[in-house]
Amino acid sequence: MAGMTVAPRRWAGRLAAAAGLLVTVVALLIAPATSASAHAVLQSSSPAASSIVPSGPSEVVLTFSESVRKVPGKIRVIAPDGSRADRGEPSFSGGVVTIPVDPGGARGTYLVSFRVISADSHPVSGAFTYSVGAASTPPVDSGTDSRANPVVGTAVKVARFLGYAGLVLLVGPALVLAALWPRRLSRRGPTRLAWTGLGLVAVATLADLWLQVPYTAGGGLFDVTGEGFGSVFGSAFGAAHLVRLGLLAASVFLLRPLLARPAGRADAIILAVLGGAALLTWPLAGHPAASPAPAVSVVVDAVHLGSMAVWLGGLLMLAVFLLRQADERELGAILPIWSRWAALAVSALLLAGTVQALIEVATPRALIDTTYGRLLLAKIGLFAIVIAVAAYSRHLVRSRVAAQRPVPVRRAVLVELAVTVVVLAVSATLVQTTPARTAVAGPSAGSESGFFSTRLSSPLLAVEVEVSPAERGNNSVHLYAYDKNNQPLLVAEWKATVALPSAGIEPIEVPLLRLTDSHAYGDISMPTAGEWQLKITARTTDIDQATVTATVPIR
Repeated sequence: MAGMTVAPRRWAGRLAAAAGLLVTVVALLIAPATSASAHAVLQSSSPAASSIVPSGPSEVVLTFSESVRKVPGKIRVIAPDGSRADRGEPSFSGGVVTIPVDPGGARGTYLVSFRVISADSHPVSGAFTYSVGAASTPPVDSGTDSRANPVVGTAVKVARFLGYAGLVLLVGPALVLAALWPRRLSRRGPTRLAWTGLGLVAVATLADLWLQVPYTAGGGLFDVTGEGFGSVFGSAFGAAHLVRLGLLAASVFLLRPLLARPAGRADAIILAVLGGAALLTWPLAGHPAASPAPAVSVVVDAVHLGSMAVWLGGLLMLAVFLLRQADERELGAILPIWSRWAALAVSALLLAGTVQALIEVATPRALIDTTYGRLLLAKIGLFAIVIAVAAYSRHLVRSRVAAQRPVPVRRAVLVELAVTVVVLAVSATLVQTTPARTAVAGPSAGSESGFFSTRLSSPLLAVEVEVSPAERGNNSVHLYAYDKNNQPLLVAEWKATVALPSAGIEPIEVPLLRLTDSHAYGDISMPTAGEWQLKITARTTDIDQATVTATVPIR
């Protein structure tokens, strides 16, 4: 009777797994194709930025370096009197966006503001002006702030980290219970850990889908709309996350028997296939899918993530369970096998990381000159520490000391775990950072990836400052004002100056253009390297104003 009840369960699990694979294939087939680069840049426009045309055009054409997608309601053309000059919805064709406008508009200066989504699911925004007949005072865009609330940006990184942590908690127990767990020990603790990990991955995936709406469209955590969700679900990002949820649901049917007792070979193979397919959804929703070599980048990133999950998950099982509960005989059998697994995982990590670095960094200079490169160097440094500790642990295992004295090994494993958790946090930040190959190619005013960024606070308001590229020559300055509740704040007047006292350069006024009620933009030339003083004054009412100062390092 027992065999008769187990067989249907196994068949049900295999059918569910097959259904999950079918969902994966279908979703990948219908997902929009991604372009071969990340973070699109506005290359040209018609009319050209800052140009004066004799008569009003019937359309404004934006040409980006890569294919872009629409963010609902975030492309606007503002007439000199502050009214909307665009008519109807813009059309998208690869990297070309066409905005129909009223050709009989008034003379004066028009403001074009845009926010689109690049191939790697990150938003790109910017603005420029053109004039009909003659220039006039630029209008102000009275629409909502075109940038996501800083809380949303932080929440996105937290969700990514929770997803990685959940993957570790799921993979480690599942792998050890399937192949290394002594039969006499209770499986309750590792089983709870695995279900917690699966729950974290599911919650993080749902959070990613929710946060992508305000992240791409701009706004706070709850500024979501049905149209926004439709745009996210219709993208490669949304398809990858929906596939992940389907694969997680399918894997539940195979995980339950595996966690309760050693699984059959067929079930283990199907579960491994499901796991490999799920790993692919992370790179398919990020930078790798939009790299110069997307097929290579996606596979390499999946190998990198899977190897990290195996290594860190196995270390967690050793530290929390095996080194505490297993006896000397059991450890003598388990540790050599785990040592070989760890060496294989580390080798895969190093190989995959090297290939990733060659693709995403491109030049040695980018390691120093970009945020992505510096984060990558920090990750490499931390990883070197982990490798050194792992080598010490492997020495103990090879000398057969570990099974007799597990305490030193356990301490080393705890150190590995602590440092690797920091590595995961750095990885969660890396996936939200502009790849170095894109940053060194030359940022534009329309890019959100400033080389210098800081937040300045005063009793009245907070000002977020972005300066790019923070190098000698022309630089773009973006200023965003927030109130004490971290909400966009109306600024009646902006003033800003830059100075370099060490070189005797007196304050130079930065000409600022108000893009929205809380956002101003300007261009300024800083011809000399050094620590420039950026002084900003924001007036919110006739009597209330605040002045803040930032030190901007110019290379």
